Amino acid sequence: MKDIMGMMKQVGQMQARMQKVQEELDSLEVEGQAGGGLVAVTLSGKADMKRIRIDPSLLKADEGEILEDLVVAAVADAKSKVEATMQQKMQEVTGGLPLPPGMKLF
Repeated sequence: MKDIMGMMKQVGQMQARMQKVQEELDSLEVEGQAGGGLVAVTLSGKADMKRIRIDPSLLKADEGEILEDLVVAAVADAKSKVEATMQQKMQEVTGGLPLPPGMKLF
């Protein structure tokens, strides 16, 4: 019976840590860039786009395809940074224990 109580306590502590991580991710902002900083995209810790900044030099009629490619690259850069941050925070919550493949807590 003690084992169950100890396990329940650990689950409660993990839930509290998960809540804290969720709050941190809500306020986190991560910037991804492309084209040497000509395009910058800011995502939340949950990968929602908050801002985009485009250097005026790219706003030319014949630069449309380049601009599109740079926006996609900047979003991908920011998203990979968000995923790395989430992975790090999850390791803090789980104490470094690996989660089963495919299990997501967010």
